[in-house]
Amino acid sequence: MCAAIRLQALTFDLDDTLWDNHQVMVETETGHYAWLDETLEVWQRNRGRAPVRRFAERFPLKAFLDRRRELAAAYPLRRGDFTWLREQALQWLLQDYGLDGDDARSWASAAMDRFMLLRHQVTPHPEVESLLSMLGQHYRLASITNGNVDIRRLPLGRHFPVAIAAGELLAPKPDPRPFLAALARLGASPARTLHVGDSWREDVEPARRLGMQVAWISPHIDDTPLPAGIHRLDHVRELPELLRSLVGPRQGC
Repeated sequence: MCAAIRLQALTFDLDDTLWDNHQVMVETETGHYAWLDETLEVWQRNRGRAPVRRFAERFPLKAFLDRRRELAAAYPLRRGDFTWLREQALQWLLQDYGLDGDDARSWASAAMDRFMLLRHQVTPHPEVESLLSMLGQHYRLASITNGNVDIRRLPLGRHFPVAIAAGELLAPKPDPRPFLAALARLGASPARTLHVGDSWREDVEPARRLGMQVAWISPHIDDTPLPAGIHRLDHVRELPELLRSLVGPRQGC
């Protein structure tokens, strides 16, 4: 009979795994753009340069999104660095609006400061704080995100001695490099690590290819059988029960 494998480490996706991210992004996107539009108009009026059309009137949010897509296509290595894409796109739009290079850079930077302030106003699921506290007593923990939340800016950051910002590495998931970086820093092997995430493409597939087990947060009811090593959960709160069940034989035994 084969010996059981004891998990050493857990890696976590953040957005839509530890909190619901949709409304946060809606409020962040609209909020920082409205702030830029309003404060830029005040600044222009104070300088005696009242605009004929406000910034957001000339460049609505769709224009901002289109410019980010253009940048991502032009700079494929930066396609996952969402902070860079946003700031560069804002700078381009502000220059098209008539600001000189220095003012455009300054306002783009200020708008991104506002964006990041709003972006970090996330509300973790009620169970997450106690869950991570408990898990941290038994496993090494790391976060791996494609988003631009800096977990170190949140109270939850204390649970993650290893935090991988995949976009800033220029290797967004499903690239295996952020997973490999997390495993190296944790000092854990793929076979003894479980990844927790909500995306089949960005979490499940790359982790599985590396030989990790996966807790797939997918609340949609689906009876399709899953490959070995992939465990579907409705919510991250179910993770402890899954971990208790994962004392089993090696794959292939």
